[in-house]
Amino acid sequence: MSVTTIDLDDDALAKALRFSVGATKKEVVNTALREYAERHERAARRARHFQAAQEWDYEGRQQLQEAEKRGEG
Repeated sequence: MSVTTIDLDDDALAKALRFSVGATKKEVVNTALREYAERHERAARRARHFQAAQEWDYEGRQQLQEAEKRGEG
């Protein structure tokens, strides 16, 4: 854990504190940082998955499955 002095948006912090009943400013900021990082990690995983999906041969796979059902495969 590091000690850092930063200027925070008081309105945003107040809103976040209202949603985090009983939480301290430190807890709210740490939670927000974790959620921010996790959201971006999920977005990066989705982007990698989407990129990989561009290379899938869905129609070819369907044709292969249909041929196997007919006993041609």
